[in-house]
Amino acid sequence: MTGIGPTSQRPPLPDDAAAPQQEPPPAASAVERANRMSAANMIRSLLPLIVICLLVVGWQAFLRNPEDPVLEIDPTNTLRLADARAGYGLLVPEDLDEGYRPTSARTDAGNAAEGEPVTLQIGYLTPSGAYAGFVVSDDPEAEALTAVLGTPDADGDPVEIDGEQWLRSTTARGETALSRTEEGVTLLVSGSADEDELRTVAGAVEPYEG
Repeated sequence: MTGIGPTSQRPPLPDDAAAPQQEPPPAASAVERANRMSAANMIRSLLPLIVICLLVVGWQAFLRNPEDPVLEIDPTNTLRLADARAGYGLLVPEDLDEGYRPTSARTDAGNAAEGEPVTLQIGYLTPSGAYAGFVVSDDPEAEALTAVLGTPDADGDPVEIDGEQWLRSTTARGETALSRTEEGVTLLVSGSADEDELRTVAGAVEPYEG
């Protein structure tokens, strides 16, 4: 007679012993989705501006000669504005050699009402690579003048340049300054350039013809 022996089958595991199952991650909230969309929209809106900035920088780099990084400017519009608003005949350096390159030009004529003083400033890079600044103004207290000459009544040594009498003085920075005043209008040439180059700029001063 055959007996019933033990079998190899094991009893099933209880439910709480079953292998754990991973729960799906919770869905992103509406606030998180809105934040991501806002950031993406901001990036997309800034892209055109970034591209324009890169193009401008690239164009400036293209215009500059790598062997000559000086950025030369055309002062024509500034000269025309000063001439139109000034209550005096504008005097500026004319027909300078190519070695004298204008690198800056500014005037306060844009804010000047009729009859108010007008100051014009032009900066040059000289052939030696130094700076020569030119100022013309009918305002004796203009900062462009007093910052170089000190008080409006500052003394200097008279020098003749192309038939005109100028005063030569030394600035607080130890640089040479050449100045002269005619009918309430002061002309000034100064900078780190040597005196010969400053004299060249002063000697080129002529009535502006537009």
